[in-house]
Amino acid sequence: TRPNMDRNRKWVPGFEAVLLILLSHTTVALEVPLDLPQPPTITLQSPKDYIFDPRENIVIHCEAKGKPQPSFSWTRNGSHFDVEKDSKVLMKPGSGTLVIDISQEKAEAYEGTYQCTAHNEHGTAVSNNIVIRQSRSPLWSKERNEAIVVQMGVSLVLHCRPPAGLPPPVIFWMDNNFQRLPLDKRVSQVLNGDLYFSNVLPEDTRSDYICYARFPHTQTIQQKQPISVNVLDKGERRPGFMLPLGTTSTKMVLKGETLELECVAEGLPTPDISWQKDGGELPSSRTSFHNFKKTLKISDVIEEDGGDYRCTATNNLGTAHHIIKVNVKAAPFWVSAPRNLILAPNETGILTCRVSGVPKPKISWFVNGVPIENAPEDHSRKVDDDTVILSNVPSGSSAVYQCNASNEFGYLMANAFVSVLAEPPRVLTPPNRVYQVISNNPALLHCASFGSPIPTITWFKDSQISIKDGDPYVIHENGTLEINVAQPLNSGKYTCIATNNLGIKENHVYLEVKEPTRILKQPEYKVVQRGMSAVFECKVKHDPSLVPTMTWLKDKGELPDDERFEVDTDSLLIKDVTDEDEGTYTCIMNTTLDQDSASAMLTVVEKPDQPTDLELTDQTERTVQLTWTPGDEHNSPTEKFLIQYEDLLHEPGVWINLTEVSGTSTTAQLHLSPYVYYAFRVLALNSVGYSDPSQPSRQYRTNPAAPDENPSGVHGVGLEPGNLVITWTPLTGFQSNGPGLEYKVQWRQKDVEENWSSKNVANVSQFIVSGTPTYVPYEIKVQALNDYGNGPDPEVVTGYSGEDLPLSAPDSVRVMVHNSTLAEVHWEPVAFPSVRGKLQAYKTKEEDQVLTFSGNRSEGRLPGLQPYSVYSLFVKVLNSKGEGPPSPSKTFETPEGVPGLPSFLNVVNRGLDFLTLEWGPPKNNNGRLAGYTLKYQPGINYTSELGPEKVMTFLANETTITLGNLNASMLYKFYLSARTIKGPGPIITEEASTVVDTSESYAHKLTAVPSRQVDIATQGWFIGLMCAIALLILVLLIVCFIKRNKGGKYPVKEKEDAHQDPEIQPMKEDDGTFGEYSDTEDHKPLKGSRTPSNGTVRRDESDDSLVDYGEGGDGQFNEDGSFIGQYSGKKEKDTHEGNESSEAPSPVNAMNSFV
Repeated sequence: TRPNMDRNRKWVPGFEAVLLILLSHTTVALEVPLDLPQPPTITLQSPKDYIFDPRENIVIHCEAKGKPQPSFSWTRNGSHFDVEKDSKVLMKPGSGTLVIDISQEKAEAYEGTYQCTAHNEHGTAVSNNIVIRQSRSPLWSKERNEAIVVQMGVSLVLHCRPPAGLPPPVIFWMDNNFQRLPLDKRVSQVLNGDLYFSNVLPEDTRSDYICYARFPHTQTIQQKQPISVNVLDKGERRPGFMLPLGTTSTKMVLKGETLELECVAEGLPTPDISWQKDGGELPSSRTSFHNFKKTLKISDVIEEDGGDYRCTATNNLGTAHHIIKVNVKAAPFWVSAPRNLILAPNETGILTCRVSGVPKPKISWFVNGVPIENAPEDHSRKVDDDTVILSNVPSGSSAVYQCNASNEFGYLMANAFVSVLAEPPRVLTPPNRVYQVISNNPALLHCASFGSPIPTITWFKDSQISIKDGDPYVIHENGTLEINVAQPLNSGKYTCIATNNLGIKENHVYLEVKEPTRILKQPEYKVVQRGMSAVFECKVKHDPSLVPTMTWLKDKGELPDDERFEVDTDSLLIKDVTDEDEGTYTCIMNTTLDQDSASAMLTVVEKPDQPTDLELTDQTERTVQLTWTPGDEHNSPTEKFLIQYEDLLHEPGVWINLTEVSGTSTTAQLHLSPYVYYAFRVLALNSVGYSDPSQPSRQYRTNPAAPDENPSGVHGVGLEPGNLVITWTPLTGFQSNGPGLEYKVQWRQKDVEENWSSKNVANVSQFIVSGTPTYVPYEIKVQALNDYGNGPDPEVVTGYSGEDLPLSAPDSVRVMVHNSTLAEVHWEPVAFPSVRGKLQAYKTKEEDQVLTFSGNRSEGRLPGLQPYSVYSLFVKVLNSKGEGPPSPSKTFETPEGVPGLPSFLNVVNRGLDFLTLEWGPPKNNNGRLAGYTLKYQPGINYTSELGPEKVMTFLANETTITLGNLNASMLYKFYLSARTIKGPGPIITEEASTVVDTSESYAHKLTAVPSRQVDIATQGWFIGLMCAIALLILVLLIVCFIKRNKGGKYPVKEKEDAHQDPEIQPMKEDDGTFGEYSDTEDHKPLKGSRTPSNGTVRRDESDDSLVDYGEGGDGQFNEDGSFIGQYSGKKEKDTHEGNESSEAPSPVNAMNSFV
């Protein structure tokens, strides 16, 4: 970096005070380029106090720089030390460092005070006084230690008094087995190495108290003769002080050093030590306590630390105080050390040597190592205590000044050269240097320069913009340009210009402001079960021009060298996690300019270890306390403990849950049952799962007792007339409470019998009572008993004896017909005694269908009836045993309805202008058939469009019609429905077309062919081909007509299957056998026609059927009724037998009796 220079160095008489104050703050150290003439500057020297190891060479450092290269000389104990005359002393070339070989010499010969001098033609610099001393580890003086006999509770001091070594040895106490003696607040080692007992106890009696001294440089350990201590019994003692003695003492400490205050008290019990500062507080940040609070240390002592420190010793017998008066002194310390001056000829400069200390240090000035008062007279120099003023310095007056400040506690010495030069500016910062900085951080652009007079620095950006000192820029005294908060717009080229009266020099540097590195997705806290995998993600954004490096740490150290750890570009995968993997994982993204980091913890969890040390205490007849020791929770707190038991008497090998307690408990009060051989175990539960069970506890047996409970699930139900079956859920062996378990079964008829009948049974779960009346209520009790007594009074349960078939049928059965498909039946309920059981339902029957009405009702609906039919109905009562006798049959009729779909509609003949239709009557007339309605309409050009509709009506016995005057080659659509007095029924449809007119067809085809290059219709070969085709078609048509007129027969098996009613099958006129339909016509229905396979409307298409009202399944249909009616009926016969009459027979003729 560029040296800092004093810019306010002009001297103006009369302004000395102001300038001195100013210069003391602005003068800083200078670095003169080594290619310029300059006095020597000491750059390296050994410490003032140098203790050497006699086994190694003595090396005294002294390095200096200057132009020309300085020469070196030494003094020892104030006299010139001739290095060349001593063959054991070597001065390193180009250096003043001495290497003294003492391998064959007495090291003591080279002890003394050394000082190095560096000299060239511009001045002389000197080092500190370096005191050289040999390290020593003298032997312990021989002594004989007498055994110490002391009363218990008395204080005791065992003195170490090690030999004086250089440096002082480290003291510690051990026994004959080289084991350190234990130290505590009662027994402690003070700073001088002595062993203090605040009070002695019998256990302090021993014969091997040995003090050891370890000398650091020689690494030798020396031992004092063992000390023997014998303690006699005695009582307690009040506190008193063993160290320091008396009530007050003094302590001096130097500023900057560590204050150590010691306070050792005697007394039994051992006193407690406390510290306080009178009139102030202890500096908490610099205060520490050691040796069980017997030593108070305050580091980096300042003047304010002086004062009275109170040490207090306290036990249960009283309190003692000791005050230590602390005086803070100070060896000289720098306020402002003299700094190098570079002056141009005739300039003025100031050297200051500001020091402080207690007492106040004395300041002495030297020039080139000579006291300034003994140096050649220089009229340009004026000395004023700690200041040297140099005015109008002439050329060639360069020199090195030394300032020495000393008091009784030490000294300070500093070299500062004054170099008188005339030098044009030069920029020391390398040209075209590129500075890179992260945005929003300060940027420092250096312009280290040198010149005499000191150059003035100015800055420009992009060679045009002049930069002034002010926000956001700061131009420092050494020429450095600082940008407080660098932004990307600050990037670019910067130029610094150094100017003095001898010239000008410029330099270019470049600033690049980069985007910061940021972790966008930080790793997250993970809780992972042992053996599973853990993944930490760390997604980072960084400046693309910077090369990032991702590093992962575990607990601030490197990741374990284990293949289970897999590092990816933005994640860390840990496979098969173990307990040792637990810790804090940190991802660090480094670039050459910045870094970002984020951490997350990994907690490894596992199910708890099994509890141990099960113990049973506080045992009573029905309780016992179980205690246990929890196992390791493995980082997942225990949520609860589950206590299980094994009944070794009744169910050995089966563990049953007994109770649970919170995860913070280690005891449980267990409630027990009699006559059980218990063993207990405990399981712990955390978020991972249950632990393995603990080892079973010892066996604990409870005594037998009478049962605590009776059987559950007591029921009484009669399975046959005249009996009552009493059942219950038996007690387990665990519930029996003792041997000889039996059950006392008791019963009596409710509201009839006063006394209970009873029977004792064992090893069963039911009892049958015989000879009971039919279906009467009984009161039932079942009580447990064993050899030790009866269980509690049992609860009374009501049951019923067995049922029998009902005796009577419902009376006054009557039917109300609502419409052709729905009727309603009513009856008088039977008397309850005649039911002889629990009334269940009533049922009716229509052919194979049974309709059930549940509960005690007196009516029900009969849906799904056939119109124009006669039914016979009876009602039966039903209980759990079966059905009773039927009621007298009741007959009713249903009115007419609309007819069903005609059974078929076929076109049986066709011609150019006619079509013959034939149809069959409906399978279900549902009344007297009044006739048929036929509607038809032509299609238009075989499209979906239809022409005008025509309507025709027919009598009931008419089933065929030939429609004439139709258009040839035309498609027709037909709609046929049957009708009664209630109206028309559903419609059946059919489509058919008349025969094609071939002549017109061919003419149309011939004219329809478009003409291209030639008229094909006029070609001879085409006319001949068309004539041949027409002739062939005509022959085929003639053959078909002849065959039809002769009654060609075709099989009609499919139509026979579809129409099972023999009355609507076509008959041959001559022999009465089934006819055969001609297959010259297409019998397939047209699109949209509705032709059922059997010509009837299916039962499931009805809007009001038995299925909708019954209970379903096997002919059962439920409705919310109370009786079961059984009814039957049959649809009326075909009313037009043989198509000879339009009248239908009476409905009475169609009646069938019910089953």
